[in-house]
Amino acid sequence: MAFILDRYGKETHAALRIVAGLLFLWHGSSKLFGFPTSAPDAPAAVIYVAGGIEFVGGVLVMIGLFTRQAAFVCSGLMAAAYWMAHGTNALFPIQNGGEPAILYCFIFLFLSAHGSGIWSVDGSRSTT
Repeated sequence: MAFILDRYGKETHAALRIVAGLLFLWHGSSKLFGFPTSAPDAPAAVIYVAGGIEFVGGVLVMIGLFTRQAAFVCSGLMAAAYWMAHGTNALFPIQNGGEPAILYCFIFLFLSAHGSGIWSVDGSRSTT
């Protein structure tokens, strides 16, 4: 028996990429520009390195340009962020507030493995 959304796999893949990239770029925007919220308290190096990767990586993932590479870097950033900011506080993500970092890490890992899909700059540049 086919599931009702089986025929929308490509569209939901693209929607996941677009929404994840959009949400991620706002984390970078907050760190770099203080918009839409002020930057969190963290060392300047963390703010600028993480903020830059989040902002640029989020834009690239959202529009689907160099998606595999950008998503791979973003995934690694979130893995490092989890262990630096959350994993040392408590064992379980529900306790240490690290659930968003883990979800971003694995969403970006998925996109790195599967590419940008439809509705992307990468897709429009591809000859196959």
